[in-house]
Amino acid sequence: MKLTVDEVKHVAELAKLALTEEEIQQFTEQLSAILDYAEQVQAVDTSAVPPTPYVLPLVNVLDEDRPRPSLPTDVALANAPDREDGYFRVRAVFEE
Repeated sequence: MKLTVDEVKHVAELAKLALTEEEIQQFTEQLSAILDYAEQVQAVDTSAVPPTPYVLPLVNVLDEDRPRPSLPTDVALANAPDREDGYFRVRAVFEE
């Protein structure tokens, strides 16, 4: 499907894009090539292919939930901008 320069300008205007004449020519060719490819894909007979949301089967890969040692407090708070008594100190969010 060959796009015209006016169609590309119209789409650019809708998208609020300021394109140069060189960009308009480039995008006219590129978008036309993309639409040609989409037409080829649409021409493929998929009537024997059942609808499916995924191409590959899904399998949940979960790590076993087991206790592990956590970071030492001084390492966890190393980059904290403000801390007090081994905790992050932040401004109050709620009124008292």
